[in-house]
Amino acid sequence: MNAPLDVSFFARAAKPLSSYRKYWASRFGTAPFLPMSRAEMDKLGWDSCDVILVTGDAYVDHPSFGMAVIGRMLEAQGFRVGIIAQPDWTSAEAFKALGKPNLFWGVTAGNMDSMINRYTADRKIRTDDAYTPGDVAGKRPDRAAIVYSQRCREAYKDVPLILGGIEGSLRRIAHYDYWSDKVRRSIVVDAKCDLLLYGNAERALVEIAHRLAAREPVLSITDVRGTAFVRRPDDETGRDWFEIDSRSVDEIGRVEAHVNPYMTTSEQAAEQGATCAKEDEAKAVAQAAESAGASSASVAAKPQAPAAPAVSPITFHANPALKGKLKVPPRDRSVIRLPSYEQVKSDPVLYAHANRILHLETNPGNARALVQAHGEGVTARDVWITPPPIPLTTAEMDLVFDLPYARSPHPSYADENGSHDGATKIPAWEMIRFSINIMRGCFGGCTFCSITEHEGRIIQSRSEDSVIKEIEDIRDKVKGFTGTISDLGGPTANMYRLGCKSPEIEAACRKPSCVYPGICSNLGTDHGPLIKMYRRGRALKGIKKILIGSGLRYDLAVKSPEYVKELVQHHVGGYLKIAPEHTEQGPLTKMMKPGIGSYDKFKQLFEKFSLEAGKKQFLVPYFIAAHPGTTDEDMMNLAIWLKKNGFRADQVQTFYPSPMATATAMYHSGRNTLRKIHRTAESDDETVDIVRGEKRRRLHKAFLRYHDPKNWPLLRETLKAMGRADLVGNGKHHLIPTFQPLNDGAYESARKKNSTPVAAKTGIASKASGQPVKGRMLTQHTGLPPRVTGAAGSAAAGKGAGRKAR
Repeated sequence: MNAPLDVSFFARAAKPLSSYRKYWASRFGTAPFLPMSRAEMDKLGWDSCDVILVTGDAYVDHPSFGMAVIGRMLEAQGFRVGIIAQPDWTSAEAFKALGKPNLFWGVTAGNMDSMINRYTADRKIRTDDAYTPGDVAGKRPDRAAIVYSQRCREAYKDVPLILGGIEGSLRRIAHYDYWSDKVRRSIVVDAKCDLLLYGNAERALVEIAHRLAAREPVLSITDVRGTAFVRRPDDETGRDWFEIDSRSVDEIGRVEAHVNPYMTTSEQAAEQGATCAKEDEAKAVAQAAESAGASSASVAAKPQAPAAPAVSPITFHANPALKGKLKVPPRDRSVIRLPSYEQVKSDPVLYAHANRILHLETNPGNARALVQAHGEGVTARDVWITPPPIPLTTAEMDLVFDLPYARSPHPSYADENGSHDGATKIPAWEMIRFSINIMRGCFGGCTFCSITEHEGRIIQSRSEDSVIKEIEDIRDKVKGFTGTISDLGGPTANMYRLGCKSPEIEAACRKPSCVYPGICSNLGTDHGPLIKMYRRGRALKGIKKILIGSGLRYDLAVKSPEYVKELVQHHVGGYLKIAPEHTEQGPLTKMMKPGIGSYDKFKQLFEKFSLEAGKKQFLVPYFIAAHPGTTDEDMMNLAIWLKKNGFRADQVQTFYPSPMATATAMYHSGRNTLRKIHRTAESDDETVDIVRGEKRRRLHKAFLRYHDPKNWPLLRETLKAMGRADLVGNGKHHLIPTFQPLNDGAYESARKKNSTPVAAKTGIASKASGQPVKGRMLTQHTGLPPRVTGAAGSAAAGKGAGRKAR
């Protein structure tokens, strides 16, 4: 059984969000929407805002939008909160719209990183923005968090500025920037913010808001978890810390022995004759340090050649009275000094080393503070990063999600009919309009993903009653609801209430993943609470269907066949998306993903339970091209697997090096940061094959889209060069044909966006109607097997066309 969520180490480690005395402005009550204009403030009776939030997204008052959560949380604490959404950043005027904030600015680029929002993985500018009314691009600047911070300073320079959101969170230390192909400074330095809050920041923000309201200077707030800030090297407040020097590889100071990521914490401890408890860990380190100290004293005291026979050499002995009393520095006063920005900027090996240390210090139960120097001489300053925030308890999660959200976009975005469904539709809101977030966090640790770096590995779950209440609220209050809940999920669909069986082990663990290379023996995998919630939800009056749209962790799901049956027979709308990401071990080991065998096991259960229910349903597998560690042969083998299994993947994801992700460190440094970093690679396992350059990235993408005639010339050339000309031919088992179509080599997908230009529709559709010719092969946008023609096929196709993409 899982450890009860509210009696874990973390539940007892922080002040509850509900325990603060409300600020005096709570007398104004709850706003229907947080104001975006002075007119709305006047209507609420406000003469000013205590906090003004600036965001790169349109303001949607829904718990899936970060600014709405932060705004409503601060409102619940009694503060008056205004929002400036997608302002004109070319001057400071738009930032003065609500007047001067009494306490602080809160700045974020939005729910997405502004660079990922604007550029594709091939660095091409996108033509849309799902977080903007009308899906219009260009409503936020590049590096929006920095630009907005600068304009806030111009508007009211003496107001404290607090930066947050995923863009700031993933740039809290010096980081590789894919778009400029260089290492950039911490965003704390570039944005000149007073504080950066990383991760889900409710706990830190509420504490800071109350301290600022009590007139505490923002520069003195340096003890809040989950924050980053600048300190000058000569600042006295940083003097009483125990500093662990980790500025060079192979010499990381007195720090715990590295935990092998391929062993559980308990196994590692057992090897050393210890346990997983933090106290035992500290004792073992102290004893090791004591032994090392005694040994070094003996070496230092090695007798020299005597000057005269009568003189005896002096020997030194460890004081027996001190035996067993050596103490390691307390974690809460220890700080690890990372290589400086100047060092990691010019040395990819040190960059990999720094990135590895940061990822080892992410468990709130044992993480230490980090510090990284930026600048030299008179410009020298240190960026301090406090340990990660304490996860929210179930009661606190309920508090956050039970706040009075309007669950719709701000009225200022409505069309002339007062609707948000026409030209002013916000696609990101439309996608989550009828969905419910049941948990936060992810212990998967996939190296290409930044969820763990942002939300943490500890799963934070809502109570079943809170989720059921939200389903009822959607049913009763949300316009346009037809009876279908589009998702009950989060970062993953099936990690609800899963966690470590032991609070002590959970607090001491330093593993990057709980499910790689296999599921940890200490991890609870009971899907019972999730099954119970599904059944209770779909039994509600007025609820026709509850679909699961979040990505499924299938290696966990197979541990509970009952869950798979429940999911497949009641919560799949014809298609279920899962992400094996690849079929070959090379890239999978760099992704920290399970082998394709786990996919096959889940597929068997999926097909078995679909057949029992009399339903024809499909799995939608997603794959990544050009991930670090992927060879051309790996991609060829993946293409062969796709052809063999009848998949034509129209929607292809190329690896996108997002800031601070482990795979991004591999991409930049060429080193495997899942292993200890050495100055010179001592084995092949320490280096990684990196897919760089437009031509090779295009080739890996072409293997995934082997069915597109546009890619055939490149694939023929490559396969011949690889000595695999046997895969070129006109038979069923060949990967690509020897011929090229008479037209321009175009390919038409069922989803127009994924098609290449079509010069002639011969062989695809009839010229008269443009409709599919009976018996011809067409595919869904997700790369499903051939669609069944006729009325039944059209109905089945319609079910899947609206599913949200990964």
